[in-house]
Amino acid sequence: MILRPALIIAAASLAAGCSTIDSLNPFASSGPKMAELTPITTTVDVRVAWKENVGKGETYVFTPALAGNAVFAAGGKGEVLRIEDGAVRWKINTGMPLSGGVGSDGRRVVVGSPKGDVLAFDAADGKELWRAKVSSEVLAAPAVDAALVVVRSGDNRIYAFDAGDGKRKWVYQRQTPPLSLRTFAAPLIDSNYVFAGFPGGKLMAVTTNNGASAWEGTVALPKGTTELDRVADITSAPVIAGRMICAVAFQGRVACFDLNTGNLAWARDMSSAAGLAADSRYVYVSDDKGAVHALDLASGASIWKQDKLSLRQLSAPVARGRLVAVADVKGIVHFLSREDGSFVARVATDGTPVTAPLRVLDNKILLQTRGGTVMALEAQ
Repeated sequence: MILRPALIIAAASLAAGCSTIDSLNPFASSGPKMAELTPITTTVDVRVAWKENVGKGETYVFTPALAGNAVFAAGGKGEVLRIEDGAVRWKINTGMPLSGGVGSDGRRVVVGSPKGDVLAFDAADGKELWRAKVSSEVLAAPAVDAALVVVRSGDNRIYAFDAGDGKRKWVYQRQTPPLSLRTFAAPLIDSNYVFAGFPGGKLMAVTTNNGASAWEGTVALPKGTTELDRVADITSAPVIAGRMICAVAFQGRVACFDLNTGNLAWARDMSSAAGLAADSRYVYVSDDKGAVHALDLASGASIWKQDKLSLRQLSAPVARGRLVAVADVKGIVHFLSREDGSFVARVATDGTPVTAPLRVLDNKILLQTRGGTVMALEAQ
């Protein structure tokens, strides 16, 4: 079993068992070694369109938010900024450490703190609009639309706040296993539902108006005789492709469901803590062994597999046009052909891990490193 260092086992009963967990870490000195990169033939020119630094993420994962041509980013020390066409339009300091962000609908920018603070700012000028509180640290980027701000707390509760004034609307919680992985997976708002993955391999759809459960999809079923063996958590955000929603679980499966009914379309065994992406044809998954898979969106059939990045702790992939991009623990972004998974380009960033999901910004790939670099890469 492979445990990514960014995913920390959270269970008070195992406080004395850290050495056991450490022994399972494949990146320890005695474990398997990550693949060395071999030279590739570059067939696509990639340039850095712009870059900024918002401060180190510390032990947290910060994902930049997009709204039109605006990029909103945050760092662990409390800075939040707005970037447009590579220029910083405003920068503020929240006055507190941050641990989760950023969410935005273009009108509001929302971040969270290790103490459960939820802070909303005006996207136009960075002025604070309201504050709210959740039950534990905010690890994931909030989901924001015109009506709601939805926040996942570290204890796997889902809170919905009124986007205008920050008043709490509802809280959704479900029973979770005694042992689970620390997750930075953001909730997702789509029309009348909020979607979120949970420990135990469940993908939930809850209604936006009152937080009631609409349907439940089984992405993974815990297996094994020990609690550690039975960890089967969804630790990445689900993705919507047409009328389907897809998710992947650690020590579980990748599965796609009907968006409205929750009926299972297909599933296949695969373990991923990093996550997945989708376009109109394929679902792309970074698995826990460092392979990138392209699967047919309609059936789940394998299209191609790129396995030359073994144990490089890959980010979730992202697809743009004829390219698929994925980043690794060394801050290197790998560009693959959408059709066959072959390498077409490779770009170094600041040398620190890229654990946040990559984003598509117009014709660019947007990323944020653990070192705080926010960068837009343009493929020619």
